[in-house]
Amino acid sequence: YLAYEYARRGACLALAARREERLRAVADKARMLGSPDVIVISTDISKVEDCERFITKAVNHFGRLDHLVNNAGIIQIDMFEHCKEIADCAVLMNTNFWGSVYVTRFAIPHLRKSKGRIVGISSIAGWCSVPKMSFYCASKAAITSFYETLAAEFGPDIGITIVTPGVVESEMSQGDFVSKAQMDFVPAESTERCAKAIVNSACRGDRYLVEPSWTRMSFLLKVLCPEVMEWHLHWVLAARTSKKSN
Repeated sequence: YLAYEYARRGACLALAARREERLRAVADKARMLGSPDVIVISTDISKVEDCERFITKAVNHFGRLDHLVNNAGIIQIDMFEHCKEIADCAVLMNTNFWGSVYVTRFAIPHLRKSKGRIVGISSIAGWCSVPKMSFYCASKAAITSFYETLAAEFGPDIGITIVTPGVVESEMSQGDFVSKAQMDFVPAESTERCAKAIVNSACRGDRYLVEPSWTRMSFLLKVLCPEVMEWHLHWVLAARTSKKSN
């Protein structure tokens, strides 16, 4: 949906993901919505060589790079003590955090040249430490800190927009995500609305976007009353899970 919003604005697009067939379907729709040129590059964002190849092909094709949108992410749901193989969680960190690091590193010289912008997709989970999502929360907290540091390093040379969405209706949140995470009480934001807000924010040059805006309350609660937030998360999510398993 982010690609579709950029397409509506007439942007040329370079799309990267592992599933090339799915990418081609997205590319076809993006062209219908107004994108004059769309290329598809099969990419495993967790592999540094794939990230370098993606940026190289995109710049060679278009001659420049204006916006880099890092939206790749996966999720694992389980209590930390139930993780049988900690090494398996490296897959999540490699995709959610290191994938953004890799592609950002190769994009820097091109974005500096165009005075472009990086859009980093974090999550409310980066500041709201949700039980059963320890590695996902850690990866999103790392994304926020990483891009805040880059903003201080780059200054006005490269813009940074850090997006903090709540629960969004997406592939990742579909299926058994809601039931496993015990988050059925949290209203989900529509994908279309969230994507539009992100692209609008990036084009305005915002540093931060929290979408939907009501999720800011969780940040204030954590800062002002961290014990209350922790108690709520434990009893509503962790304790609720224990009851069901018993």
